[in-house]
Amino acid sequence: MAVLHKLHRELRVPHPLPEVFGFFTRPENLERLTPPWLRFRLLAPSPKMERGTTIAYALRVHGIPIRWLSEIVRWNPPFEFIDVQAKGPYESWHHTHRFSEVEGGISIVDSVDYALPFGPLGQLVHRLRVARDLAEIFDYRARRVQALFP
Repeated sequence: MAVLHKLHRELRVPHPLPEVFGFFTRPENLERLTPPWLRFRLLAPSPKMERGTTIAYALRVHGIPIRWLSEIVRWNPPFEFIDVQAKGPYESWHHTHRFSEVEGGISIVDSVDYALPFGPLGQLVHRLRVARDLAEIFDYRARRVQALFP
């Protein structure tokens, strides 16, 4: 059985909820939030986001090409949506995006529960590389969101 890992990030931006939620629900904006070293690209035109929407994209992780298919499994605008990996490199990936009004703006919370394949080897790779890579990716994402919503 795979070990479940968690990643949690929260940041605040001084902008209205509809504007911030709207930005995050446009798949074409994923490229703006993804570090350039991952060479992220959508593989199909941006679909309308709703429950059941799938988003196909490609990226490179340490030079290795990866194709990923995400599915929106929960859609509760403008407060929350959840995407899961339908196909991709993880054994499981469950990413909750939450948005709430707070004093002075909006709180954006990313909670990711994920597991790697390959048992003990996957755990070793997680300790040696994956945990650090994900931290760098989400740190980059936070900096970009702060820059886009100053």
